[in-house]
Amino acid sequence: MPDSKPVQVRLLDRLAGGEGDERASLIAGLRATPPRIEPKYFYDELGCALYGAICQLPEYYPTRTEAAIFREHRASIAEAVGQGAQLVDLGAGDCRKAQGWMPYLQPSRYVAVDIAAAELEAALARVAPDFPGIEMLGVVADFTRGLPLDDALDARRCAFFYPGSSIGNFAPGEATAFLARVQAQCARRPGSGLLIGVDAKKDKARLDAAYDDALGVTAAFNLNVLLHVNRRLGSDFALDGWKHVGFYEAGQGRIEMHLEARRDQVVRWPDGERCFCFGERIHTENSYKYAAAEFEALLRAAGFRDVARWTDAPQDYFVFYAR
Repeated sequence: MPDSKPVQVRLLDRLAGGEGDERASLIAGLRATPPRIEPKYFYDELGCALYGAICQLPEYYPTRTEAAIFREHRASIAEAVGQGAQLVDLGAGDCRKAQGWMPYLQPSRYVAVDIAAAELEAALARVAPDFPGIEMLGVVADFTRGLPLDDALDARRCAFFYPGSSIGNFAPGEATAFLARVQAQCARRPGSGLLIGVDAKKDKARLDAAYDDALGVTAAFNLNVLLHVNRRLGSDFALDGWKHVGFYEAGQGRIEMHLEARRDQVVRWPDGERCFCFGERIHTENSYKYAAAEFEALLRAAGFRDVARWTDAPQDYFVFYAR
């Protein structure tokens, strides 16, 4: 039976005080050519809920394929990672993926890192009572810009956990730089490693469907970013002026998601505005797909030397553990 006593969860906010820089960066993206909104703005409260719904869609195979790989290879993955490490969950979301590993990895500490503060706090409050022997810590941070973890971790071994193929949101060069930052954290703590999920290149029709589902959940997820930007920026994006566009660009090896203007319009915010023409697109996300050898090369370029890999029978998805 879980311990019924309340469990204290500590939260470290690495975003506080950076509102001015965030605002400037967001405006710069909207004024760029082509305009862009960073995918981190997907994840307000509604965006997190919509992403959870996307993961249940029949077209969206990555979540269930990764889960199946974890189930089938649980013992060998757990043996590779080892028990007792500090478990660092990058992009933790609702913490459920890491929660599934806790009985097998028995971490000494769980450090959940995510940009969505309220959702992270609620998730940790839900998970903590089931694991009273594990120290729980949340770090609210935009880890695409750094890994502010030194005061959240001690000298013990770490198991970094980055599931869900979110590494695909980085361009390959950016992914290598991010992986190198993780590797630097590992190097300071001998025996540490990274467990990461990676989506594979595959048929365009299947990839297109995964990011433009028949029910329109991905479209709602993409459009919701405009509501989040309106709250952050004080802008006046109108949802009926935009439509979701998502497709696989084989030459780049990536999914692209955009919001396309349905009409000429002016979007205003305090002290600024931008005109958008009919058909103009705001780029909201890339999701790069990799052959196994391509991603292993990125890991090695980032400084990892020992790489293990697990996959499903059709090799639609890969799980790597790198040290």
